[in-house]
Amino acid sequence: MRPRHTWNPAVLLLLVATMVCPAQTHHDVGAADAAAVEDGRALFGVSCAPCHGRTGEGAQGQSQGMRPPDLTRGVFKAGSRDEDLSQVIAKGVPGAGMPSFESLGASQISHLVAFVRTLSRPIGSAAGDASAGESLFWGKGDCGRCHSVGSRGTSLGPDLTHGSRRSTPQRLKRSIVAPDEEITPGYEMVTVVTRDHKTVSGLARYYDDFAARVIDATGEEHTYLRDEVLSMRQEMKSWMPGDYGKIFSDREVDDLVAYIVKLRSEGNLP
Repeated sequence: MRPRHTWNPAVLLLLVATMVCPAQTHHDVGAADAAAVEDGRALFGVSCAPCHGRTGEGAQGQSQGMRPPDLTRGVFKAGSRDEDLSQVIAKGVPGAGMPSFESLGASQISHLVAFVRTLSRPIGSAAGDASAGESLFWGKGDCGRCHSVGSRGTSLGPDLTHGSRRSTPQRLKRSIVAPDEEITPGYEMVTVVTRDHKTVSGLARYYDDFAARVIDATGEEHTYLRDEVLSMRQEMKSWMPGDYGKIFSDREVDDLVAYIVKLRSEGNLP
């Protein structure tokens, strides 16, 4: 993983002013570009995510004044060319903290461009039908098994009464179809193997080198001391099912996102 770089706030303002595009420049990727986009996604995760975050909105833990540009807000002014973005990636931005990635080569850089173009999405908008998404949330998706909205559902997962703090529909969509990419802090998984060889996996309400407090799928809480079990490990995966991308069609995922965005709007989350 590449080290994080320091972004000069004054240079950032200039950089964002020249790179941010209007919402209507969102780029829809056709089937012919799908392979390039997926390759670009993998490259982005290795080369760009340490600073920009896996979803392009900035890595967690960076102060607001020092964060790189939010790529979900667009990358260029309307009418600009992919070649311009390729140059930014290849040459870097001297003085702003972005290094050169020229060593990737023209083909891989073009794939990065294809992926970054897919990140652009107007904040707060969603393409789906919120009413249909509500039916899917409580029906086919059985999302209330872990999430709560008001008095409905359970508290195993994050409370969605006021929507999700994941700020863009693009980021919400990735959290549904690829939940392991970005695990919500406080909802990591732990697997414990007891001395009688019973395996218990659940949400880690507490975890360190000596003990773990775990909530299983039934909502029951267990506390374990490391020296009293055979093994205890934190999993790099989400509690959320990883097969929603297969269970739901693209349109249904858009509908779910629209429902969650609507909850956020109604709850006035920042």
